Amino acid sequence: MTTSIEPEVRLVAGALGAELHGIDVNTLTDEGFDRIHELLLAHQVVFITGQTGMTPEAHIALGRRFGEVELHPYLPRLEGYPEIVIINSEEGGKVDVWHTDMTFHQSPPQVSILQLLKVPQTGGDTMFTNQCMVYEELSAPLRDFLDGLTAIHVIRIGNEFTSRAEHPVVRVHPETGRRSLYVNRLFTSHIPQLTRNESDAILEYLFRFSEGPQFTCRYRWQAGDIAIWDNRVTQHYAVNDYRDLRRGQRVTVLGDHPTGDQPRWEHYVAAPGQRYWPDRVNAVDNY
Repeated sequence: MTTSIEPEVRLVAGALGAELHGIDVNTLTDEGFDRIHELLLAHQVVFITGQTGMTPEAHIALGRRFGEVELHPYLPRLEGYPEIVIINSEEGGKVDVWHTDMTFHQSPPQVSILQLLKVPQTGGDTMFTNQCMVYEELSAPLRDFLDGLTAIHVIRIGNEFTSRAEHPVVRVHPETGRRSLYVNRLFTSHIPQLTRNESDAILEYLFRFSEGPQFTCRYRWQAGDIAIWDNRVTQHYAVNDYRDLRRGQRVTVLGDHPTGDQPRWEHYVAAPGQRYWPDRVNAVDNY
């Protein structure tokens, strides 16, 4: 197989996702990468098929074309290649909760590049949402309200909160300028400008709305396939409907600090004697 500057492109769904054929990541040219990058910005997630021969060096090199590659603080790594983390369904690698990767960091990753090497005979699909479309389908008054808010994102390892960040509820993409809803079930704790009850109600509505099937694509993996997703404008969900081994390797590209409109209100301060739990997260120990 030779790298094609113009790969064959098949759209996966109406909301997002494009499958690319005719690419060999091991011999990727600058022109070939530029086309992948262009398609990623247009479709939020791209799937490159037929990459069973991709080397770890090529995987890391593809990540470095997007930016600085992360050394993940929690997940197991491929021996000899600390830039590559192992995703193993038999070792906690099942994340069947909608989420955006590592939003608990001040600068969450911009791009993730996952290759599945072992896939179940049936099941094990991954779903993605287009968070730009989610935001754009909200009513104008609600969009205006959300533009002026922030959200707290946290992670807990065991019983300890180990990382915490505050980001705009609506972020602006640094390359396309599009706005996207930037909250997720796994890591978003609360909206600090609101009371706990208000925050819980609004976040639950936003979570449910963003998970609507009209905003999603669902990808059926073949061994060797690569998924590259723009972590700034998507959520994803690993469908846990299988028992066979599902194993892959992922490279993550460090991101920038999410930006949006300035918050229009101060953080809510509870009245004396009123209890207010500042950090809460659904998820934890494995993600």
